[in-house]
Amino acid sequence: MALSVGTTAPDFTVKDTNGNTVKLSDCAGQMVILYFYPKDDTPGCTKQACGFRDRYDDYQGQEIKIFGVSRDDEASHQAFTEKYSLPFPLLADTDGTIAKAYDVDGGGYAKRVTYVIDTEGTIVKVYENIKTDTHASDLLAELAH
Repeated sequence: MALSVGTTAPDFTVKDTNGNTVKLSDCAGQMVILYFYPKDDTPGCTKQACGFRDRYDDYQGQEIKIFGVSRDDEASHQAFTEKYSLPFPLLADTDGTIAKAYDVDGGGYAKRVTYVIDTEGTIVKVYENIKTDTHASDLLAELAH
């Protein structure tokens, strides 16, 4: 069971695609999309990532940060990012610490769950039933309302 709406989003410190340190608390004052996915370069995960890539400018226009999170390492994230020209960072949760904190640990992989975190660090939306090919557009449309 994923974390509930109204919960304070657990902070984390992790390396991203390029080896940069990312802390959720550094994003205070910005809305964040934190989407968990099982594995780099698999069909559903690729559709979902490319959906966010294709709508990236729309998210940027609303000043929304996007982070993809899986148990893959930085090298895997770099290859996935380069192959599909992903403009947003992927977070390397290799030991599953973030997945466990967000209650999406599938035992060796992250379950496909997306959290929308508001500017105060509170979870305002949780998506567990995700259509990978339309998720980014569906989410953007819902956030616009």
